[in-house]
Amino acid sequence: MSIASHCPRILLLSSSLLTERMILHSSFLPAISEKAELHLWTTSSTNIDVPMDGIRIEPFPAILPFREFPYNYLRRLNEYVWDFRLKPPSRLSMMRNVRDQQHRKRILALKGPARALAVLRQEARTELWLEQLLLGCDRSPEGRLRLSALQPDLLVTTGTFRYEEPAIVAAARRLNIPVLAAITSWDNPSTKNRMVFGHDGYLVWSEQMKRDMHHFFPRSRGGPIYLTGAPQFDVFFQDRYQQERQSFCREQGLDPDRPIVLYAMGSPNLFREVAAIRYLGERVARGELGEVQLLVRPHPIHDDGQELQPLRELGPRVRVQTTRQSGLHVARRSQDERQIREWINTFRHAAVVVNLSSTSAIDGAIFDKPVVNLDFDPEPGQPRQQLVKDLNHQWTHFKPIAESGGMWMVENPAEMVEAVRGYLAHPEWHREKRRTIIEMVCGRVDGRSGERMAEAILDFTKRMVRR
Repeated sequence: MSIASHCPRILLLSSSLLTERMILHSSFLPAISEKAELHLWTTSSTNIDVPMDGIRIEPFPAILPFREFPYNYLRRLNEYVWDFRLKPPSRLSMMRNVRDQQHRKRILALKGPARALAVLRQEARTELWLEQLLLGCDRSPEGRLRLSALQPDLLVTTGTFRYEEPAIVAAARRLNIPVLAAITSWDNPSTKNRMVFGHDGYLVWSEQMKRDMHHFFPRSRGGPIYLTGAPQFDVFFQDRYQQERQSFCREQGLDPDRPIVLYAMGSPNLFREVAAIRYLGERVARGELGEVQLLVRPHPIHDDGQELQPLRELGPRVRVQTTRQSGLHVARRSQDERQIREWINTFRHAAVVVNLSSTSAIDGAIFDKPVVNLDFDPEPGQPRQQLVKDLNHQWTHFKPIAESGGMWMVENPAEMVEAVRGYLAHPEWHREKRRTIIEMVCGRVDGRSGERMAEAILDFTKRMVRR
């Protein structure tokens, strides 16, 4: 069969609703579905509630954990070696402020040998040796058998740093199936644990992400890196997801004639933000910011339905969204079209966005919404004040954003309220700098990143077929 007539069989992996929406709701599917046979293995296969033409959705194979010894110990050793060799500000900050307090003494004891290996510049050799060891660990017999039966021309992984997908990548490597890694967030190269397994190519958002990949993962220099933009933001440009303000406010219990202040929460695994939200909510409820209302949006992965319950008692001017799929494990959750529509219009109809150093700042900037960013730990007692400062002023991915002048950095709850008040009166402030943030983080944001992702996958598949 000639290359021109070959219809490639492509297997996509998904283990998070945040990346799954990139596959199912962007411009990706329409651009590729008629040119390839698509299969999606996803942890949320039983909960996907959207019409799916041109793609076969199947359950994710069962995955076995690594044994604690020797595998997890050696993985931690490898991570320490790279951290001490490259000295990434983000990961060293997490080590000082969080990990050293969480890890057991036997894990912390690995720092000594890791420092020695780093001084000897043995990080690459250590990781290659570890890769060969881990490739011999069959964590998914089911995945291996299904890969052997399917024989895809290409495997695309969207969860290179998570628990499930590397097991399937290892099986693909053993079967000589080419693997393309989609790096699905701008912070991943500088903050996540090591990608021990090599990949044949990469998809990234921007030139900055490409530079980060080359720096933190030197093996990525050996394969093509495609710049696609951020496909998950394509939905911001699709008319079918745009909702009239009256309709949106009716669903949320909001007054369409009042400006909406949006507090978009990050992961509670790092920071406890409820005290700051309550401080803002009480002042909104008392009318201290004028005729405005507060909408609180929990992180769609970490919404447990309990933490924010007291905020619902503040009155009709304070509303709390429900972003979770109740009763489901995080990995099994998905987002249907209603949830995608709610996400988009929450930012689209907001007047001001408040957050603590999260991707919500980018969501707001794309819609040209002023962004207030917390530069303090809102938890009583401020146990992670230094971590907040590090995140905003040292971490590789967020420091350029926090110090860009494109959002209002606030040092305490009172400043947060004043910043919201200022932006409500002058939404045009910092507009040009917000545009700079978008370009810096996402590259091109035009609703066609999914198409570029499809083109990259097809181009890469052709290269592999020729090979």
